[in-house]
Amino acid sequence: MKTIHVIQYLRAAAALAVVLFHAAEKTGHHFAIGAAGVDIFFVISGFIMWVVSDRRPLTPARFIADRIRRIVPVYWLATAIMVAGALAGLFPNMVLTLKHLLASLFFVPVRSPSNGEIWPVLVQGWTLNFEMLFYAVFAISLLLPRSSRLPAIGSLFLLLVAAGLAIRFDNAVMLNYTRPVILEFVAGMIVGEFWLRGRVPSVTIGSALIGCSVGGFALIALLRLPFDELTTGPLAVLLVVGALSLEAHGRVRALTLPNLLGNASYSIYLWHTFAISVVAKMGFALGLDPLISMAVAVLSGTLVGIAGYAMLERPLLQRGRAQPAVPGLVGRAGE
Repeated sequence: MKTIHVIQYLRAAAALAVVLFHAAEKTGHHFAIGAAGVDIFFVISGFIMWVVSDRRPLTPARFIADRIRRIVPVYWLATAIMVAGALAGLFPNMVLTLKHLLASLFFVPVRSPSNGEIWPVLVQGWTLNFEMLFYAVFAISLLLPRSSRLPAIGSLFLLLVAAGLAIRFDNAVMLNYTRPVILEFVAGMIVGEFWLRGRVPSVTIGSALIGCSVGGFALIALLRLPFDELTTGPLAVLLVVGALSLEAHGRVRALTLPNLLGNASYSIYLWHTFAISVVAKMGFALGLDPLISMAVAVLSGTLVGIAGYAMLERPLLQRGRAQPAVPGLVGRAGE
């Protein structure tokens, strides 16, 4: 599949938004809207899975194997480093239990013994729990006729969300997997179907959609409005649709740095918090201006992620390059 450049750039933007969110949080600033980068990731994931599966025959086993090869090794390594740091006393507030660690490694949502939140040991891994749900359901759907896949996944996810609205679950798994955020994957698949049919907006409409999306995100950020997936999810969909319209009409060029950041987005997402935590603590100890600390934290988190991609993620992926892989939230769009 040919690389869709704008998807790469959106992945880069989403990863940097999350980096900014955590850097601001650690240095006493406010950029909560950066967390909405996750919503963009989820829409992109649904889009890419749908588009690639349409153009390349896949079996459920092969699909899952590709996903595991892309996600698990680097995630397990990052989790291991987190555990080692906790054992060394670097994270005094972290409470480690075998149950929580195993659940984290195998993408099972459970409450953290440290704070009661439904978070794995490596906190940002919470999004991978949702990704794994989507991958599992998508893999099973490959057994169905193509025409039935999107309705089947959409219906299942709608039922889960409806159950979450109707029933007060105490179980962490059900609390997690009945959140409306799972509908962002479905939205991405729907966008992918329109893309395959060549039904994309004009450049004018696409630009307007991008403007509405960016304006909505900016409004939330500037006014510090409360938000969740019910508000940021639709904004993420508008952004993806608008950006794809520019791609379809030849308005997007290949750019080296954004493409690199898009390729490295998974590693940036996994590794940035390590660098940010170190920089924030050093900045506080040295009495640096908080804005300088934040800027250094953003740069350090991004560079550590790029290094992780170059030294760990990419070499691991190249080992399995003999068999072409399926891209998604992780891995290069269009590979």
